[in-house]
Amino acid sequence: MKTIQGPGIFLAQFAGDAAPFNSLPAIADWAAGLGYKGVQIPSWDARLFDLALAAESQTYCDEVKGLLADKGLAITELSTHLQGQLVAVHPAFDAQFDGFAPAEVHGNPAARQEWAVQQVKNAAIASRRLGLTAHATFSGAFAWPYFYPWPARPAGLVEDAFDELARRWKPILDVFDENGVDAAYEIHPGEDLHDGVTFEMFLERVGHHPRANILYDPSHFVLQQLDYLQFIDIYHERIKCFHVKDAEFRPNGRSGVYGGYQSWVNRPGRFRSLGDGQIDFGAIFSKMAANDFAGWAVLEWECAIKHPEQGAAEGAPFIRKHIIQVTPHAFDDFAAGGADRALNKRLMGIG
Repeated sequence: MKTIQGPGIFLAQFAGDAAPFNSLPAIADWAAGLGYKGVQIPSWDARLFDLALAAESQTYCDEVKGLLADKGLAITELSTHLQGQLVAVHPAFDAQFDGFAPAEVHGNPAARQEWAVQQVKNAAIASRRLGLTAHATFSGAFAWPYFYPWPARPAGLVEDAFDELARRWKPILDVFDENGVDAAYEIHPGEDLHDGVTFEMFLERVGHHPRANILYDPSHFVLQQLDYLQFIDIYHERIKCFHVKDAEFRPNGRSGVYGGYQSWVNRPGRFRSLGDGQIDFGAIFSKMAANDFAGWAVLEWECAIKHPEQGAAEGAPFIRKHIIQVTPHAFDDFAAGGADRALNKRLMGIG
């Protein structure tokens, strides 16, 4: 068994224009001061990171690693959640998702997708230069608007959507393979890869590509009412990244899984700061340890109630408390008598 690394923190929800959240050195000081040992870096945020330069320059990557190491921090992973989303966009979301891309490709879905694909490929190269072995991203979605089949979906629509999704991602996954990095898709509503079944549909279409893997975030499974512990049992070999995020689901007589178009604070299913929700993190960390997950436990803070800085401050000790230092030997080794085949045969009555 292996011991999980951590605590780490995903910087995306904290980055901003005000200090200390507006530069990598400042936000790193803040994270280290809270007790974090690693940072997951949103590669789209130029205030913190230059992805294009990182893909080209080993010197820049070494400087970033050195800056963080001086503060007692490591990079857990790079993230291309926003760029990965743009690899596959249903036209219904074109206007909304244009904001994830540079102004010069707005209103031009083909150019936006080309930009996004290059961004994710750059992240594979940059990850290698940074000495990373896993990368966090989204799959994008073609079929999501049709997830609840009314009117009935035309025959073959979902299959065609996943065929196209795989066609777009296969060359990107090949670049990840060339760079020795796993692409870990966050299994997330809004993405075509939103549960185990849809991940398997995609995996089959990319030929069970060794770099097509999973970012495990149990909060998204609580909101779907999916068994988040059994998910680890089934898919642990493909889990390469781990977001530690809490959630709760409290249905009522007016609203359930779909949330009634309500604000986050009024939805039956909502994300919470660590320890404020319903997730059994003790069981999760036990399963991750038992299945040799050696990656990072990374806080992703999203809560409709608590202030983000309070959530961040509480997150590091919460994760640290749950990380299991795995045992190098069995608890009952002291009572072992060693191998004695003759004794074994006597005990079983075998002549």
